[in-house]
Amino acid sequence: MSPTPEPAPPDLPRLPDLAADLARKSHFLLGPRLVGKTWLAERALPEARRYDLLDSATFLALSQRPGRLGEELGPGDRVVVIDEIQRLPELLNEVHRLIEQRRTRFLLTGSSARKLRRGGVNLLGGRARLRRLHPLCRKELGSHFDLSRAVARGLLPAIYFSDDPSADLDAYTGSYLQQEIVAEGATRNAPAFSRLLHAAALSNATVVNFTALASDAQVARTTVYEYFEVLKDTLVLHEVPAFRQARTRKPLVSSKYYFFDVGVVGALQGRAVRRGTPEFGPAFETWMLHELVCHRDYAGGEPVSHWRSASGYEVDFVLGDHTAIEVKAKDNVPARELNSLLALGEEKVIRRLVCVTMEPRRRQVGRVTLLPWADFLDALWSGEFRGGR
Repeated sequence: MSPTPEPAPPDLPRLPDLAADLARKSHFLLGPRLVGKTWLAERALPEARRYDLLDSATFLALSQRPGRLGEELGPGDRVVVIDEIQRLPELLNEVHRLIEQRRTRFLLTGSSARKLRRGGVNLLGGRARLRRLHPLCRKELGSHFDLSRAVARGLLPAIYFSDDPSADLDAYTGSYLQQEIVAEGATRNAPAFSRLLHAAALSNATVVNFTALASDAQVARTTVYEYFEVLKDTLVLHEVPAFRQARTRKPLVSSKYYFFDVGVVGALQGRAVRRGTPEFGPAFETWMLHELVCHRDYAGGEPVSHWRSASGYEVDFVLGDHTAIEVKAKDNVPARELNSLLALGEEKVIRRLVCVTMEPRRRQVGRVTLLPWADFLDALWSGEFRGGR
């Protein structure tokens, strides 16, 4: 049974410090819709001049004459927020000019890297840094975090605290992930994209068989590759590359793919994820990747890869070049399920072997440290898994 819904706390902290970021340099803030970009910008930069390109009048005025932006900004407008900048990439030329000539600082939010790259984001030439915003993580939620709720609903703020999360997830996966991505011009074949989206969700947390996926979606294999690029560019998919530093066992080099939110992927799969169901294990793993990605992007943590040998050994995640992590949604992990970690340990390239579990207490089995998930995340954010330690 799900916890009783509660309203979103108005003072819920988000980890990116936008005020500190903008004190140094202009920034792009990229993340999927509903992760809280506008909410965060309004609270972190309450005095900033704001332009919302989802507003038709604002979009029309600036698209007809981008130079109007500079005309409207006065000497006191030192920080400017432009929401959904990917809708008008040509505005970046004017942003570039204002950064150079007036030293204006910009926060440019967006939900798609695709149009920005095509529209000339490189014209800013290092004048703006990139920051990503993800759905809520456990550290941000604090006492509001509940694992069962997080895995069942996902961590988009409005849905995590919703009084009808199923309806909200259905609306999100229908109107945004399908209609809006198609409307962006990222793909013209809406029915094929919808089929691919469902098939990709069923392949979540795996090394994708693109040939099988093409058959399921009834499209060419090359089209599947293109659609996956669309999903990555619109920040819907995380690509986890292969760890290739094994010395004796030949590693496979294919990436694994995870959707950005465990609730969204569950809705796309048409599955209700609860503890004790077959779906809980992959969902728990997907959520754990989300936590690793948040730590990487917010705290300067380690890059994340995965390891799979040609002989069939597989380890879920590798942090940097030093820590291997296997994720087991079990209350009691048998020793035989640690064989892949031990096999990677035998390669002599990884210093730490960790199994993140649902067990209540930490224990040691040979070289492998088994950690309850909460203990692992506490150690991660405290810096215990930095490369130099």
